[in-house]
Amino acid sequence: MRLLLLRNTARGLRVGYAVGKRQGKAHVRSRGRRILREAFRRLAPWITEDAVLVLSLKDRGLNAKATEIFRDLAAILMRKGLLAKAWRDTDWNAPVGRS
Repeated sequence: MRLLLLRNTARGLRVGYAVGKRQGKAHVRSRGRRILREAFRRLAPWITEDAVLVLSLKDRGLNAKATEIFRDLAAILMRKGLLAKAWRDTDWNAPVGRS
Protein backbone atom coordinates (compact mmCIF):
# COMPACT_ATOMS: atom_id res chain seq x y z
CA MET A 1 0.00 0.00 0.00
CA ARG A 2 1.13 3.52 -0.74
CA LEU A 3 0.05 6.73 0.93
CA LEU A 4 0.41 10.23 -0.45
CA LEU A 5 -0.13 12.78 2.29
CA LEU A 6 -0.60 16.52 2.09
CA ARG A 7 -1.35 18.75 5.05
CA ASN A 8 -4.43 20.83 4.44
CA THR A 9 -5.54 23.30 7.09
CA ALA A 10 -8.13 25.14 4.99
CA ARG A 11 -10.48 22.22 4.36
CA GLY A 12 -11.37 19.08 6.25
CA LEU A 13 -10.18 15.57 5.60
CA ARG A 14 -10.17 14.55 1.94
CA VAL A 15 -9.31 11.16 0.51
CA GLY A 16 -8.82 9.56 -2.90
CA TYR A 17 -8.27 5.96 -3.95
CA ALA A 18 -6.07 4.91 -6.86
CA VAL A 19 -5.42 1.59 -8.54
CA GLY A 20 -3.59 1.70 -11.88
CA LYS A 21 -4.72 -0.04 -15.05
CA ARG A 22 -1.51 -2.06 -15.22
CA GLN A 23 -2.37 -3.75 -11.97
CA GLY A 24 -5.10 -6.02 -13.24
CA LYS A 25 -8.45 -6.30 -14.90
CA ALA A 26 -11.36 -4.03 -14.02
CA HIS A 27 -12.96 -6.40 -11.51
CA VAL A 28 -9.65 -6.83 -9.66
CA ARG A 29 -9.05 -3.07 -9.50
CA SER A 30 -12.64 -2.45 -8.37
CA ARG A 31 -12.26 -4.97 -5.54
CA GLY A 32 -9.07 -3.22 -4.46
CA ARG A 33 -10.79 0.17 -4.38
CA ARG A 34 -13.77 -1.25 -2.46
CA ILE A 35 -11.49 -2.76 0.18
CA LEU A 36 -9.53 0.50 0.49
CA ARG A 37 -12.76 2.49 0.92
CA GLU A 38 -14.06 0.12 3.58
CA ALA A 39 -10.79 0.09 5.52
CA PHE A 40 -10.71 3.88 5.42
CA ARG A 41 -14.38 4.11 6.47
CA ARG A 42 -13.62 2.07 9.58
CA LEU A 43 -10.67 4.33 10.47
CA ALA A 44 -12.14 7.70 9.39
CA PRO A 45 -13.54 8.73 12.80
CA TRP A 46 -10.04 8.44 14.23
CA ILE A 47 -8.11 10.31 11.52
CA THR A 48 -7.07 13.93 12.02
CA GLU A 49 -9.00 16.46 9.97
CA ASP A 50 -6.09 18.39 8.43
CA ALA A 51 -4.99 16.02 5.67
CA VAL A 52 -5.49 15.17 2.04
CA LEU A 53 -4.78 11.47 1.47
CA VAL A 54 -4.39 9.40 -1.67
CA LEU A 55 -4.40 5.67 -0.95
CA SER A 56 -3.04 3.27 -3.53
CA LEU A 57 -2.57 -0.49 -3.55
CA LYS A 58 0.47 -2.24 -4.93
CA ASP A 59 0.08 -5.44 -6.94
CA ARG A 60 0.40 -7.65 -3.86
CA GLY A 61 -2.33 -5.66 -2.10
CA LEU A 62 -4.88 -6.51 -4.78
CA ASN A 63 -4.75 -10.15 -3.70
CA ALA A 64 -4.64 -9.46 0.04
CA LYS A 65 -7.51 -10.01 2.46
CA ALA A 66 -9.54 -7.03 3.63
CA THR A 67 -8.30 -7.42 7.21
CA GLU A 68 -4.68 -7.27 6.04
CA ILE A 69 -5.35 -4.04 4.12
CA PHE A 70 -7.08 -2.60 7.19
CA ARG A 71 -4.14 -3.43 9.47
CA ASP A 72 -1.61 -2.05 6.97
CA LEU A 73 -3.58 1.18 6.55
CA ALA A 74 -3.90 1.58 10.32
CA ALA A 75 -0.15 1.01 10.77
CA ILE A 76 0.74 3.54 8.08
CA LEU A 77 -1.63 6.18 9.47
CA MET A 78 -0.30 5.58 12.99
CA ARG A 79 3.33 5.97 11.83
CA LYS A 80 2.46 9.23 10.09
CA GLY A 81 0.73 10.55 13.22
CA LEU A 82 -2.68 10.77 11.56
CA LEU A 83 -4.64 8.57 13.98
CA ALA A 84 -5.97 9.93 17.27
CA LYS A 85 -4.01 8.94 20.37
CA ALA A 86 -7.10 7.21 21.83
CA TRP A 87 -7.27 4.72 18.94
CA ARG A 88 -5.93 1.37 20.11
CA ASP A 89 -7.80 -1.35 18.27
CA THR A 90 -6.65 -3.06 15.09
CA ASP A 91 -9.67 -5.34 14.96
CA TRP A 92 -11.69 -5.33 11.72
CA ASN A 93 -14.83 -6.29 13.67
CA ALA A 94 -14.53 -3.48 16.24
CA PRO A 95 -17.40 -0.97 16.33
CA VAL A 96 -16.94 1.96 13.95
CA GLY A 97 -16.68 5.37 15.63
CA ARG A 98 -15.20 6.92 18.72
CA SER A 99 -16.40 5.70 22.10
